Amino acid sequence: MRFPSLLLRTGFRGTLVAMALAFAYEGAWADTFTFTPSAVGLTGAAVTADNVLLSNFSNLTYTGATTFSDNGFLSITGFQLGGSNVTAGGLNSTYSLWFRFNGTGHLTIGTSSTDPRTAVTAGVFDTLTYSFVGASGNATFGFSGMTPIVTPGGATQTLASGSLLNGNVVTTPANGGIAFVPTAAGTVTFAIASGKEGFFSPNNPFHDMAFFAFTNAVTTVEPFGTGGPGSGFLTNNGGGNLDFVDSALAPVPEPSTGIFVGTVLTGLGLLYRRRSRRS
Repeated sequence: MRFPSLLLRTGFRGTLVAMALAFAYEGAWADTFTFTPSAVGLTGAAVTADNVLLSNFSNLTYTGATTFSDNGFLSITGFQLGGSNVTAGGLNSTYSLWFRFNGTGHLTIGTSSTDPRTAVTAGVFDTLTYSFVGASGNATFGFSGMTPIVTPGGATQTLASGSLLNGNVVTTPANGGIAFVPTAAGTVTFAIASGKEGFFSPNNPFHDMAFFAFTNAVTTVEPFGTGGPGSGFLTNNGGGNLDFVDSALAPVPEPSTGIFVGTVLTGLGLLYRRRSRRS
């Protein structure tokens, strides 16, 4: 699966927020929240937002004909409120935030030998766990060989954790069959770690569920292997979003790969318009 050079296609630099909203919540709006770094000993200004901007450093490896594992880090790079960027003083300088995740899943369309440059593959997550980490200083992300790594700038602490409610993954051909775009979206539980309640607001209680959405520009995707078990792809600095909701207000949908694929294929144009507001 050593494909030709992956070329940039500007339209795919958008995120899957609009698609995730349609897929997961059928019109439910993400809730506003406030993070207060000083409440847990981090140096930074409080930030109020309704959208978390993420950068994806991960390894997806096919473990069988239709099974895969996915693990890595999601670095928080910024925040938005009402579609506009908001300043988070100290973020990625005096303090850093990221998610460490591990997941497994299986394909329902295609197999590990399917060439994603020319055919759609799709599947669902079977397991997914994560921890939400805060650290002093500026953390850096990358790879040691094929393993995603983070180098914290200072002491780390776990702020929250959670696990899978549902999630889907899709790859779609791009650039005339010479590249492909991996996308994912889903919902997870969100539980604040003991003693870290002051970081999160509202705290009566904080939102108990989050949804994530990713589409990764072709220039961030590096395939490895020759197809079949043991092959896969690295995502180096891919793009995504995470938003919080209350489970009582946004019932969790059942996974539906068919609906998800259809939404991916029809929604990418809308996604770029939101992401372009960041420029």
